[in-house]
Amino acid sequence: MQKKTLLPLLCAGMIGLAEAAVVVKPVPYEIDGEAFEGLLVYDDAVTEPRPGLVMVPNWLGVTDKSAEKAARAASDKYVVFMADLYGKAVRPSNPDEARAAATAVRGDRPLMRKRTQAAVDVFKAQGASLLNASQMAAIGFCFGGGAVLELARSGADLKAFVAFHGNLDTPNPADASNIKAPVLVLHGADDPAVPQTQVDGFVAEMKAAKVDWQLVSYGGAVHSFTDPYAKVPGRNEYHPVVAKRSFEAMNALLDEVFQAP
Repeated sequence: MQKKTLLPLLCAGMIGLAEAAVVVKPVPYEIDGEAFEGLLVYDDAVTEPRPGLVMVPNWLGVTDKSAEKAARAASDKYVVFMADLYGKAVRPSNPDEARAAATAVRGDRPLMRKRTQAAVDVFKAQGASLLNASQMAAIGFCFGGGAVLELARSGADLKAFVAFHGNLDTPNPADASNIKAPVLVLHGADDPAVPQTQVDGFVAEMKAAKVDWQLVSYGGAVHSFTDPYAKVPGRNEYHPVVAKRSFEAMNALLDEVFQAP
């Protein structure tokens, strides 16, 4: 199996990994006979099993840039498996291709849930020597944030679900009653891709389901606020202060749920 070590990683300075060997290992797998390929991402300076995060990337899917995001999320605390929701043959190279790929999956929520759950199952099988399988959560960014929320609504048996600047709508709000673990939504208050009607609908959905949920709305942040490559002012734009705060919020929740008996 191919093994790729990223040194230096572009995000290394932000996550304190400048001296670490960040390993990015492609993991091929199949769903219903179709080829997929995710990435296992971890700091190989840590030898004992650690909690695991299934990560669903933004609408561009599995890329070197999303691997950087996975390494930032992993730090030296977690091992991350990046899910492939499109299939190995679909690797968008521009926004138009990404929009088409994301729309196809978002338009079929059972398929989205199935592919995200498959990544959880593959992670458990492929990361056995690295992973504490009793401590697993799911995180997602933009398109991936919406996918993680659908995974939660499916009743997936994980410790937490965290969505960064993700879509909040769902065709089946009643499915929130299936949620088994805390949900954390990290949202840009000025995000034009997630209008207030979506936010209001999500809040109503969570209240009706009586689940453990949080929504943090960051003033001055728009879509893609964790993405250093997002440079469309007022729409898709990196916000380093909010990015730092949002990862700290994620880590605070994960520290809580992974320490719970």
